[in-house]
Amino acid sequence: VKTLREEGHIVLVVGDGTTDTPALAAGDESIAMGAAGSDAAIHSASIVLMNNELSRVPFLLELSADTMAIMTQNLVFSVGSVISFLILSAAGYVHPIMAVLLHTGSALGVIINSARLVRSGENVKDHDVQVEKKQVNESRLVPLPLETAEESP
Repeated sequence: VKTLREEGHIVLVVGDGTTDTPALAAGDESIAMGAAGSDAAIHSASIVLMNNELSRVPFLLELSADTMAIMTQNLVFSVGSVISFLILSAAGYVHPIMAVLLHTGSALGVIINSARLVRSGENVKDHDVQVEKKQVNESRLVPLPLETAEESP
């Protein structure tokens, strides 16, 4: 893991925490399989899965991308609405009290937009995950042999 990081690769380590806790801590990002994992692995990992299903990792990556997209949408919408309400209020087109009410409405819009993530994954069943093929820069992907993963600090 250390060698790959020194070569400039971004390293994701997935493990159960029984013998690979040091490797989980050494990676840029790490996923611990929570049900059988040790407390040390759970605390050293970036992400903890509550089950031992590796088939959920692609869903996890998709969920994180969706989360980032929704966060960006929410940020743009909320900052845009605050600035527009501030300008309209300063210009006298909107009463300040009405601008506060409109701001509250935009905050509700952010909450409703974020609520779309709650239902993510309801259609994903164990052992029945379909991964969409995407463009991947394979020159940056380096498989790590199992014996190296166990020996890594």
